[in-house]
Amino acid sequence: MKRKVLSALLCATMMAGMLAGCGNDSSESTSTDTKTESTDTAEAGDEADAADAKGDDDLIVVGYAQVGAESDWRTANTESFKSTFTEENGYKLIFDDAQQKQENQIKAIRSFIQQDVDYIVVAPVVETGWETVLQEAKEAGIPVILSDRQMDLSDDSLYTCWVGGNFVKEGEDAGDWLAQYLESKGKGEEDVNIVTLQGTIGASAQVGRTEGFGNKLKEHSNWHMLDMQTGEFTQAKGQEVMESFLKSYDDIDVVIAENDNMAFGAIDAIKAAGKTCGPDGDITIISFDAVKAAFEAMIAGDLNCAVECNPLHGPRVEEIIQKLEAGEEVEKIQYVDESVFPADTAADFIDGRAY
Repeated sequence: MKRKVLSALLCATMMAGMLAGCGNDSSESTSTDTKTESTDTAEAGDEADAADAKGDDDLIVVGYAQVGAESDWRTANTESFKSTFTEENGYKLIFDDAQQKQENQIKAIRSFIQQDVDYIVVAPVVETGWETVLQEAKEAGIPVILSDRQMDLSDDSLYTCWVGGNFVKEGEDAGDWLAQYLESKGKGEEDVNIVTLQGTIGASAQVGRTEGFGNKLKEHSNWHMLDMQTGEFTQAKGQEVMESFLKSYDDIDVVIAENDNMAFGAIDAIKAAGKTCGPDGDITIISFDAVKAAFEAMIAGDLNCAVECNPLHGPRVEEIIQKLEAGEEVEKIQYVDESVFPADTAADFIDGRAY
């Protein structure tokens, strides 16, 4: 918005200067009329500029390149932005669903640049391959804010800041909870066979959660990771991969699902195979995100624990944009608050869940 207003002011100033120049070249007998005409023309131009500015130019334009709609978490994340960046709040939101394809996000970012938006927000599908398009945004003078997932860049000046969960800590929190849970069941020293339903390979959440849980895996020599495969953060793919795990391994003790939707798919596969899961079942399931449906699954006795990944990024991103509008500095990395919810606490929190 500021760049657009500045351009309008510059144009008005240049026009006024041109008109004044024409008046100076005129004879003295016509100078008064010419000056009057110039003043009227400039005022008319200013009124037109003001009228235009009362339209979309009054709004801060934000282009949001979203990953897609692969999960309940992502749906809540999208809604957080749509409900925050409204015209009533002083914004125009241009939303793009990339359908989990990086090439679609790159195309969307270039479209935002062409539309001269004020800010670009990206939840990147994967971490690499962004330097060229972000350099284009930087050259256009458009700040880029990363949401949820991070980018692996050689030059971190290509983006203004990042907002999201601490994915490595989330993975470590899952490992810590599992260790405490096994101890409480008297199984702390027993061999534990684990499989992991990974998210989209290369996505920040997948990378961080795999790394974090792997850190805890190293601390327990009796924990054995039988297999890890991507379920692409979707329920259907999670069910498909879990069906494959169950056919390959008959001694699975724990499933780590790197989001809730894959956990739901795993639950369906486990039940279809004639096995049980949850606090009273054969297989322990830990998931990430902690959407309301995960609380319902815990209350139903199908899921043991949900590690929170807060999707409500819209208000935090708006806060950052308002600081930037005021010329203030913002922190490069900004984590959202998150918790761990075991099944025995689910009923206490489900009514207060906003997603």
